[in-house]
Amino acid sequence: MLACNSRETWTDFLQFVKTKCSVTAFGNWLAPIRVVEATDEEITLEVPNIFVQEYLLSNYKKELCAFLPVDRFGEPSIKFIIAPPPVRKTTTPIITQPVAPVIQNDKTPGYSDLKLNNQYRFESFIEGPTNQFVKSAAMAVAEQPGQIYNPLIIYGDVGRGKTHLLHSIGHHIRENNKKLRVQCITTEAFINDLVDCLRNKSIDKMKYFYRKEIDVLLFDDFQFLQFRRNFEEEFVYTIECLKNKGAQVVITSDKPPSLLKLSERMIGKMTGGIFGHIGEPDLETRVAILHEKARQKGMQIPNEVAFYIAEHIHSNVRQLEGAVNRLSAYSRLMNLNITEELVSKALKEMLHHAPQEKVSVEQILKCVASAFQVKVSDLRGSTRTKNIVLPRQIAMYLAVEMINESLNMLGISFGGKTHSTILHAKKTIAEKMKTDTELYRQVGAIRQNIHI
Repeated sequence: MLACNSRETWTDFLQFVKTKCSVTAFGNWLAPIRVVEATDEEITLEVPNIFVQEYLLSNYKKELCAFLPVDRFGEPSIKFIIAPPPVRKTTTPIITQPVAPVIQNDKTPGYSDLKLNNQYRFESFIEGPTNQFVKSAAMAVAEQPGQIYNPLIIYGDVGRGKTHLLHSIGHHIRENNKKLRVQCITTEAFINDLVDCLRNKSIDKMKYFYRKEIDVLLFDDFQFLQFRRNFEEEFVYTIECLKNKGAQVVITSDKPPSLLKLSERMIGKMTGGIFGHIGEPDLETRVAILHEKARQKGMQIPNEVAFYIAEHIHSNVRQLEGAVNRLSAYSRLMNLNITEELVSKALKEMLHHAPQEKVSVEQILKCVASAFQVKVSDLRGSTRTKNIVLPRQIAMYLAVEMINESLNMLGISFGGKTHSTILHAKKTIAEKMKTDTELYRQVGAIRQNIHI
C-alpha cells in the first residue's frame, strides 16, 4: 500500500511537468506511467516501454530529483519495470461519420515533397506486439527530432504500416515544432529531382536545399536505391550533412540495409542508427485494424465477421483495407447485411490468395546459424556455452512464432527437447526483446531473412 505522501508527491510532479510540456507529449509519455510501489528511499514506476523510461530521465531528471527520493549520488532513486503488453479488447467500436482526408504540406518550390496523408497519424495507428517497439521509437523521434535514434530505419514487408508511421512523424513535428522544415519524399521522386537538376545544371541548388535548409528528412521506399550507385552517393552525402547539423533522418524500407545491394559506405552510415522491424500483425491486431478501417468508412463489421476475415488475410494491412473497401461497396450496392456468407462471396479471390507462408524448422535453424556463425547441429544439440544458448533460444522463439505446430513436435525438431524447454526459450527471448534493442533488431533481421 502506498503512503499518502508518496501518492501526493508523484501527483505533484505530474501537475508540475504538465505545465512544461504539450498536451500530446504529456499524454504519450507521462500519463501512461504508473506508480507500483514507493518508500522514503525509492519509488517503483511501471512504464510501457524503455523509450518512456529514457524520455522521463533525459527530460525531467532535475524535476525528479526535486520531487522524488534521490540516492547517495544525487540521482533519482527510481526502479523501473516494463509493463506487460496490454490485452486487446475486440469489442466493436462506436461508429462515427468518416472524415474526408485533408492534405497538409509545406511548400517546397522546385522540388518534390510528398503530401502527408491526414489519416496517417499516431492516433489511428493500430498498435500490436509486432509493431509496438517501432511505434514507440517513431514517437520518440517525433518528440525530439535530431536528438535520439538518428537515423531511424523502419523496415518490413509491403503493407505493414511503414508509410503510416513516417507520415505520423511528419504530422507531429509540423504541428508541434512549426519552425522545423520537414521534407517527405520517395526514392523515385528524389532520383527524378536529381536527374532534372543535372539536366538543368542546377544540382548545386538542390544540394544546398537538401543539406542546409531541411531539418527533418522523411525518406520512403529506400530499397529502390539499390543498383543506383551515383544516386546512392548523393544520398550518403546528404545524410552526412543532415546528421552533422543535427537534423533528423527517418527511412522506410522493405528490408534492412544489410540485406540490400548497397555500398559498404551506405550500410555503414545506416548502422549508426536504430532499426525497427514491423512484423506480421497478430490476429487481434488484424481484427482491430479491420474495425478501424470500417469506422473510417462509416460502416460496422460484426466481431465474428472481422475475426473470419482476419483469419484468412494474414500479413498485409493494405489487403485488410482493400477487403473493407470491397465489402463496403458490395453490401451497400446489393443492400445486404455484412455476414460471413457475404464475405465469402465478396472477398472470394482475396481470401483464396491469402494463405500463410509455410516455414520449416530447418529454414529457421539455417538462418539463425548463418546469422550467429554457428552450426545447425549445435543448435539442435545440448551444448550450454553462451555463444550457442542465445541463438538456440532465438531459433526456438521464431519456431513458436512462425510455425503452427505443438510444442512437443517443435521439441522433437530441436533434437528431442521438451515442450517446457521450447516454452521457456520463447518467453525468455520475448522478455529480453522488450528492453534489448540490439536483440530486437537481430531477431527482426533473421525473421525477414527467413522469408527471402
